[in-house]
Amino acid sequence: MAGTFYPAEPDRLARLVETLLAGAAKVPRPEVLDPAAVVGALVPHAGLVFSGAVAALSWRLAGEIAPSTVVLAGTDHQAWAAGVGVWTGGPWRTPLGDVGVDRELGRRIVGLGPPFEADDNAHLTEHSIEVQLPLLVRACPGARIVPLAVSPRLESHAEAGALLGRMLAELRAAGERILIVASSDFAHYPPARVCEEVDDRLLGPLLVLDGDALGKLDRALDGMNLPGLVCGMCGIDPTRFVLSAVAEMGATRGLLLGKATSADAGGDPRRTVGYAAAAFV
Repeated sequence: MAGTFYPAEPDRLARLVETLLAGAAKVPRPEVLDPAAVVGALVPHAGLVFSGAVAALSWRLAGEIAPSTVVLAGTDHQAWAAGVGVWTGGPWRTPLGDVGVDRELGRRIVGLGPPFEADDNAHLTEHSIEVQLPLLVRACPGARIVPLAVSPRLESHAEAGALLGRMLAELRAAGERILIVASSDFAHYPPARVCEEVDDRLLGPLLVLDGDALGKLDRALDGMNLPGLVCGMCGIDPTRFVLSAVAEMGATRGLLLGKATSADAGGDPRRTVGYAAAAFV
């Protein structure tokens, strides 16, 4: 996706990432937020010029946490994976350097059994994880990743997320610095006012970690014939999956770090996409 979702030239990309992270440092956080209590996060995944300022809020926080491994649950837009496709191959290349893969943790996740399975192919044309890496590589230098493609064909988000969450909770209790991150955008293509209203409604169940209510609301919004709306959350599957995982890891709520629409970044206000960043504590 270099050259489309983010600049392919290392110098240009470095300047953009530095600007985004510096901007995030100026945004006030919820007063109750303790970085040491954060077990997971939510990030958007549009082009960095549109959603990067919001994504940087979560990645700046991740940099303070300094995880050794980030489990990245991405949207499987093309539904290539049967359930949760785990990347078990080598490092991911970016114009700012390679990002290593925690292959041992990946193998352990595959070992949990269905719906987890080794599936590198599900990641090859997907952007929802890749677009995070320029921010991750600068905010969390040296951190490894475990990419997960969470398919809309996944039958039970709650069970799968809980299964992974219990494993990650045990590893964290043993001293491993692991963070899990869900990659999702919000409302697609309504006018800015409608986009903000839809996003605010979806954030309600999300911030109380209620994946079932989030899924029901997302489906209900699809049937409301709101102008321009084609989906409430394009990453509803990884988001519901991660909500279940972080609950098993000890989180009790989400804290909103920031939200915006593509219109805030200069996009057409008549046709917008919504973005939000949150921390799970």
